[in-house]
Amino acid sequence: MTDNQPYIQLELPMPFPELSGDMPLLPARMINEYQYCPRLAYLEWVQGEWEASADTVEGDHAHRRVDRPAKDFPVADELEQEKLHGRSITLSSNRLGLIAKLDLIEAEEGEVTPVDYKRGKRPHVARGAYDPERVQLCVQGLVLQEHGYVCEEGVLYFVQSRERVRVAFDDELRQLTFNAINGLRLIATGGHIPPPLQDSPKCPACSLVGICLPDEVNYLHNAAIEPRPLAVMRDEAMPVYVQAYKAKVAKKAEELEISIDDEKVQTVRLLDTSQVVVMGNVYITTPCLQDLMKRDIPVSWHSFGGWFFGHTVGTGHKNVELRTAQYRASFDDKFCLAVARNLVRAKIQNCRTLLRRNWRLDDKPDELLDQLKVLADKTQRAADLQQLLGFEGSAAALYFGAFDRLIKKPDDSRQMSFDFTTRNRRPPTDPVNALLSFAYSLLVRTWTVNLTAVGLDAYRGFYHQPRYGRPALALDIMEPFRPIIADSVVLQAINNGEVRPSDFISAAGSVALTDAGRKRFIAAFERRLSQEITHPVFGYKVNYRRLFEIQARLFGRYLLGELQEYPNFTTR
Repeated sequence: MTDNQPYIQLELPMPFPELSGDMPLLPARMINEYQYCPRLAYLEWVQGEWEASADTVEGDHAHRRVDRPAKDFPVADELEQEKLHGRSITLSSNRLGLIAKLDLIEAEEGEVTPVDYKRGKRPHVARGAYDPERVQLCVQGLVLQEHGYVCEEGVLYFVQSRERVRVAFDDELRQLTFNAINGLRLIATGGHIPPPLQDSPKCPACSLVGICLPDEVNYLHNAAIEPRPLAVMRDEAMPVYVQAYKAKVAKKAEELEISIDDEKVQTVRLLDTSQVVVMGNVYITTPCLQDLMKRDIPVSWHSFGGWFFGHTVGTGHKNVELRTAQYRASFDDKFCLAVARNLVRAKIQNCRTLLRRNWRLDDKPDELLDQLKVLADKTQRAADLQQLLGFEGSAAALYFGAFDRLIKKPDDSRQMSFDFTTRNRRPPTDPVNALLSFAYSLLVRTWTVNLTAVGLDAYRGFYHQPRYGRPALALDIMEPFRPIIADSVVLQAINNGEVRPSDFISAAGSVALTDAGRKRFIAAFERRLSQEITHPVFGYKVNYRRLFEIQARLFGRYLLGELQEYPNFTTR
């Protein structure tokens, strides 16, 4: 299949019945997307995916004038011979099942001409324009004809070069347009996403390349061509943590304003905010919360000690198809076991890597590493989840039994040191366990936000059993990242002196970080997420923030049947 060929070539037209019930009208823009790339149209139209890019922003800017509606345009019977113009007019046809927003309509001598604004310069190609733009314009012409207007041609206006290209609605273009309409309707009804384009020059420039993952999906299928680095817009936004007692978060203009006792202490641009993390007794005003939801900026809620309660988002992702596949698979015991086996194996493998990298004694832990390797291999033969839990528990006992040997000890024996004997929680009874619990809480919050953002339900898992208020899927997918993110940050913070024994308070048998210690540890955690690594499967460089999104989307492709196996992340 070449780039210019539609996904499905239809020889026979598929007549569309009169629209009824809740059947949606096909927008002209989606017909354009289908002609350009069927997979792109499916992602946007069926799965509700969208991502802005420099091109889409430039396109919005080019449409700023024609997006302002002018006075009502006369109906066909009232159209006179005079010259008329109409801007930003939306027309639909139930018979054709189409809807189109027309940038501009020009009327002269009883005939109308739709004018579609395009960013950039006129391309020097056959017919004066590419087929997707010609097809979109033809859809507008078809809808105008359905409303009784005489419309035999349209115009593409290229803003940058200020050139007009006339497009005749001849039989060839009409047939191409109907093929695209019927093709999009067929794939939308069939519920099967088209395969990605093969090594196409279209993909790197596509705004949805980080969602579609064409090179990654193709590589996991046949490994013929190495994936190109993801050429996506750089995102400078970062989480905003608010933990001051009785702090207030409000919105003022385009900024978040944080105040304590009605005194402003900090402002943050909304443009620079990826999410708001609230810890303890913090108040967010209703207008601020509403604006955050409109902008798809989630709010995570934690106890003062860091326990993750949940998060607030807007209406949520539109990809019902993905969640349906997730729910269906979660009731399949064999599928759940297969997912869990691979997650636990990847976790144990990453535990081995962390031990090997951070071992501080002279003797090498070869025997320990061998024992963990045996357990990692055994996970693939686990008969059920209970047996798998046993293998994971045995590996955890070995791993945490040696964790103290990864911690730097002070040269002076009179100095306070971090000592670790065994993993404990709820509540943690020593500083190291307090750091581990807090790091896991931050990690599960990060994964909950990522999974929700791509359309998955963070509360329906495959390994961890669903329980009220428990983000089971986030706990599942984060398993391989516990050692290389959470445990690694704990070791780094201790060994580099970013947190000290004096940064902890003890009360009623529980140990927790002080405010100052928590701030420094959060900074270390966020710095770790920003660290750039080489992806072990795809070979390109990516930071952990971006990696989490890639892994979440690959898991979605696995659930939808595009991939035979979810590629767990294991580092060397």
